[in-house]
Amino acid sequence: MRMPRGGRLFLATCLGSLFVLVLYFQSITKPEPGVKSGSRPGKSRRSPLQSLYNGDQLELLAAQRSLQGRRELLEKECLSHTRKRRVLSPEDLKHLIVDDKHSLIYCYVPKVACTNWKRVLMVLTSDGRYTDPLAIPANEAHVAGNLRTLSEFSVTEINQRLRSYLKFIFVREPFERLVSAYRNKFTRSYNTAFHKRYGTKIIRRHRPEPDREALEKGNDVSFHEFVQYLVDPRTQREEPFNEHWERVHSLCHPCLIHYDVVGKYETLEPDAQAVLRLAGVDGTLRFPTSGKSTRTDGNMAARFFKHISPSYQKKLFNLYRMDFLLFNYSTPEYLRTR
Repeated sequence: MRMPRGGRLFLATCLGSLFVLVLYFQSITKPEPGVKSGSRPGKSRRSPLQSLYNGDQLELLAAQRSLQGRRELLEKECLSHTRKRRVLSPEDLKHLIVDDKHSLIYCYVPKVACTNWKRVLMVLTSDGRYTDPLAIPANEAHVAGNLRTLSEFSVTEINQRLRSYLKFIFVREPFERLVSAYRNKFTRSYNTAFHKRYGTKIIRRHRPEPDREALEKGNDVSFHEFVQYLVDPRTQREEPFNEHWERVHSLCHPCLIHYDVVGKYETLEPDAQAVLRLAGVDGTLRFPTSGKSTRTDGNMAARFFKHISPSYQKKLFNLYRMDFLLFNYSTPEYLRTR
């Protein structure tokens, strides 16, 4: 029996409406591109990065303009000084800490406030267990396993996070960071593990006629001996640099990973606050301020370099040259290379 024309028209209208309704529900439940399904719901609002970099706000804050300029300069320097691109391995991603809850990736650089950044991320990822960053002991912030790194994920999950998460890094004037690492690891009596691991090797190789105690304890390495160790070609042939004096571009691969924010130790507080604002947590969390009264600055670095010969200063500058270039640090005025 054939259905009347009016009935067929009504049925077609109902089926069409049902089809549109199905498409609508598919569209609102579809995950955001590049994010693992089920890990974060899709968002219709503009991302914080769009607000920061697209210039659609009436007036960008000075800190935000500075962050944008650094990112653009980094990209320019990478194009100028990087000829070959390579595929990153899991080993390359061990310094990238992941916060899935707030879609953050932070590449930590030792001696650039990384202890406080780890504390902040422990608060953000702890689901209420931690609320005050400074209440977390420094040694606990560095315990492996307290924070997840990008190297722990599958290749697909890594790529999803690199595409969609806010990626940030904090850097520091290379020689000030180097002097800070030397002071912390070789002039503090409590760092016996570093003295044994590196101090004994440095003394054995670079000190003429060392006494037995120095060879056993390795606790009186001079800055000159430390510099000799760094520029000695045998050092990197035998093993990679320790993370405390490894170059930032080797730790965080800024020419292979597109960092959205490049913060600086020299402007730590406003830059850190900008990152927390982008993460949407600036109303509930502040970056801890440092109470150190003997922070390593340019004047202190100059005193350490005063007794380093021009030839060694030149070798050391060449070793850290890419960090100076990529992050727009000028050659120190105290440096003597000839």
